[in-house]
Amino acid sequence: MLENALMRLDGALAQLEAAARRRVDAERGRANLETELALMQDDRARLAAELDGATARLGDVETAAADVDQRLQRAMNVIGAVIERARPTDVDAQQDADGVEPEDPEPDYPETAETGPGTREPGFREPGLRDL
Repeated sequence: MLENALMRLDGALAQLEAAARRRVDAERGRANLETELALMQDDRARLAAELDGATARLGDVETAAADVDQRLQRAMNVIGAVIERARPTDVDAQQDADGVEPEDPEPDYPETAETGPGTREPGFREPGLRDL
């Protein structure tokens, strides 16, 4: 009878130890999950800050690209005007063919914001690369 009671006590102690082990393992798992959750929240906050910074840099790059586009457009317009002025006119071609200088027609000046259509006002200055 005493032996029987001791065997039951040993069995109960084994069950208690197993339950305690399971409980400790569950607590460790829970602590690991809480730690992992905290790490994920930190990562999320860091990534959100990086995204905000990247968005701000993207806005700066887009602004710079628009500025460069505008400057290139102005440069192309100035270069086109210079090339157009450098082309020989029909008058020059006729003079070269005849060897006689034709009558000088009224010069056809390009319209600019400073002068208006086909006129040169006092203080007129041809646009150049420095105007970019």
